[in-house]
Amino acid sequence: MTRFAILLGGTLTVTLRLRQQLSGARIIAADSGIIHATALGVTPELWVGDFDSTGLELAGQYAHIPRQTHTTEKDTTDGGLAIAAALTRGARELVLVGGFGGQADHTLGHFGQMLQLAHTGLSSFITSGNEEAHPVLPGFTEIDVPEHSRISLIPFTSLVGLDLSGVKWPLVKRNVPLGSTLTLSNVAHGPVRISLQKGYAIAITYPSIAHV
Repeated sequence: MTRFAILLGGTLTVTLRLRQQLSGARIIAADSGIIHATALGVTPELWVGDFDSTGLELAGQYAHIPRQTHTTEKDTTDGGLAIAAALTRGARELVLVGGFGGQADHTLGHFGQMLQLAHTGLSSFITSGNEEAHPVLPGFTEIDVPEHSRISLIPFTSLVGLDLSGVKWPLVKRNVPLGSTLTLSNVAHGPVRISLQKGYAIAITYPSIAHV
């Protein structure tokens, strides 16, 4: 599987788990997301965006990175452009690094992008190092998180026939209406298994991993 990491401009905590998730991944930076390259010890193969949030210092520091420059009057975000660039390079799995923090509209937009990618059969998740988000569609989903990690399932529609196992409070064939908080703040016993008949959601996890 061809894994790409997209460096976004949100918050980031570098953990051992994050380093493992990025092992072997090809890297594309979206505008100010380039700030995470040094902390992660990676060199992006491409730097994408309109560069409206990139100062002269960053531009000079990463002048050696090939750029794909876009006008500020575009119909997608810099992150969306970076994802599109990864897909043209054959990405089958995407790690959206630094996708939390900052502007809530961008974070929610990333959630929508993950769900859309999942509909096309592509794997993706968002990470800030100590917080992750995974798309959940009808069918079976397994999320590999360490034991004792907190996990919440946020319905983006009403959920029909939800099975949730590998957690402290399992569910069997439950219908969860949109807006319900039933599936918030569970605790993982290890890998979490989700089966869903109808609807879609975002699973947000907080891996119990120390900083490195």
